[in-house]
Amino acid sequence: MRILVTGGAGFIGSHFVRRLMRGGYPAFAGAGVVVLDSLTYAGNLANLEDCVDHPRLRFVRGDICDSSAVAAAMAGVDLVVHFAAESHVDRSILGGAEFVRTNVLGTQVLLAAALEAEVGRFVHVSTDEVYGSIESGSWTEDRPLEPNSPYSASKASSDLLVRAYHRTHGLDTCVTRCSNNYGPYQYPEKVIPLFVTNLADGVPVPLYGAGGNIRDWLHVDDHCRGIALVAERGRAGEVYNLGGGTELSNRELTERLLAITGHDFSMVRRVPDRKGHDARYSVDITKATRELGYTPRVDFTTGLEDTVRWYEANRTWWEPLKPVPVA
Repeated sequence: MRILVTGGAGFIGSHFVRRLMRGGYPAFAGAGVVVLDSLTYAGNLANLEDCVDHPRLRFVRGDICDSSAVAAAMAGVDLVVHFAAESHVDRSILGGAEFVRTNVLGTQVLLAAALEAEVGRFVHVSTDEVYGSIESGSWTEDRPLEPNSPYSASKASSDLLVRAYHRTHGLDTCVTRCSNNYGPYQYPEKVIPLFVTNLADGVPVPLYGAGGNIRDWLHVDDHCRGIALVAERGRAGEVYNLGGGTELSNRELTERLLAITGHDFSMVRRVPDRKGHDARYSVDITKATRELGYTPRVDFTTGLEDTVRWYEANRTWWEPLKPVPVA
């Protein structure tokens, strides 16, 4: 079997590749892997340093909007796992063009190439943000899409393209929608690595507004295991929510990070709230649990502390990436 992983040098994609190459997903043991990544600011070959020279892995530097590069990478592929995306909401608010180009056009180029190459399955990695904001309860997969940022709108558009290629052309596709990820190797523009690295340097952390916005937190290892289950057992044309089951307000998350790093609230500076800031995200994972046996395994308290300690121990990885925009 040969698997194409787009965005495989990014945070989540590289975790999936590392686990795959170590035999972490038995259904895909021994598979050859092609990583296609354009190495934008958030892509980093250092994320793959322990497996990039593996004889079963081939790294291709290329843009998913480049149909020639995509076609070459797609040759002989049985499974596509599509992580590649522009993903930072603040960047999308400052300028949405690159988000539309990469997330919408790039996905269309990949789908067309997968159809031409007669790929067996295409797994599209998306986000809970496509649903919008929910005051109470949790989204199921049939919830109408109501994205509120240029980023989430571009991801919702790509989700719909995936659906269209399944319905129109019969391409075997699955879509996953995850809650907020955390873990090692996350680029330090996102809230947890930004806060941890700021605190390591004695720099105050920026908290949006009153800090009341609520997110569900999912360890990257649980997320990638869920993606592997979808790739193995998911039903063609279906969407699967993958959540972590730990909902915290941004203030509560900040308090936990301060406690782990030995700081107090004097290290917090209030900043104006993000435009169109969604109040709460929460996904219902019943479908993935029932059909695939998916449940999150990483306890959030343990996972968060381990993540903090990783950043503290790996300054040489993140220090060259700073400074970054406010999370």
